[in-house]
Amino acid sequence: MSKQHHYAATITWTGNKGEGTIKYDAYERAHTLSVTGKPDILCSSDTPFRGDGSKYNPEDMLLYSLSSCHMLWYLHLCADAGVIVTDYVDEAKGTLTMDTPEGARFTEVKLYPVVTVADASMIDKANELHDKAHRSCFIAKSVNFPVGHEPKAVVK
Repeated sequence: MSKQHHYAATITWTGNKGEGTIKYDAYERAHTLSVTGKPDILCSSDTPFRGDGSKYNPEDMLLYSLSSCHMLWYLHLCADAGVIVTDYVDEAKGTLTMDTPEGARFTEVKLYPVVTVADASMIDKANELHDKAHRSCFIAKSVNFPVGHEPKAVVK
């Protein structure tokens, strides 16, 4: 019997300006992401898609999911391997290609984690563990485009 974890989220459209979707420019793309017991997140589509750039959009959230999953696996693997991480920052970047044969889709995401470790002797192992974190990340295993990483470990 396989173990399963279940998740639930409520997405509520808040962009009805009075006429609903009577025409393409008659409504806002605003919506709220709600998960029971957690603060709501105000969302929209991205600005090229008539959205509000001050709110999170699905593309932001996809990058966040991939980066966060990688980081959490990585920290776990470092703790198990005796690599002491004192800081972790990732500047994830993704490419949404509009004219693929399948239509618009993400074609690549690349993670750029900069990891600070406690001692220079940990740098090689710290860099190696990113490959294992990538193979372990269930979000990266769930998407149909390449997710790469170019890590850098430093000592401060």
